[in-house]
Amino acid sequence: QVQLVESGGGLVQPGGSLRLSCVASGSIFSINAMGWYRVAPGKQRELVAGITSRGSTNYADSVKGRFTISRGNAKNTMYLQMISLKPEDTAVYYCNVRTYGMIPNDYWGQGTQVTVSS
Repeated sequence: QVQLVESGGGLVQPGGSLRLSCVASGSIFSINAMGWYRVAPGKQRELVAGITSRGSTNYADSVKGRFTISRGNAKNTMYLQMISLKPEDTAVYYCNVRTYGMIPNDYWGQGTQVTVSS
């Protein structure tokens, strides 16, 4: 089992910045890939950014050049640096980890609200 706790959300004006954090506990040795997802009002969940155990990253087209995903040295932490935020970035952001194994498990955090509004 892996437990995830996100932090760092809030209200920010368009063009502003936020940094989200995710801390994993429990069976952290089993963590393979990590990622950030978001759910905007009236929309389906979408992958925002992902990072593998080797450090390879991928981003949704809508956030490329504005968001940066990274993992801490301890490998049980993950960050999402968001700059040049837009109103359409407003959503609940969720931390996700996927474990190693033939049948990997997905774990989710409780979510943190990001609101971009003037």
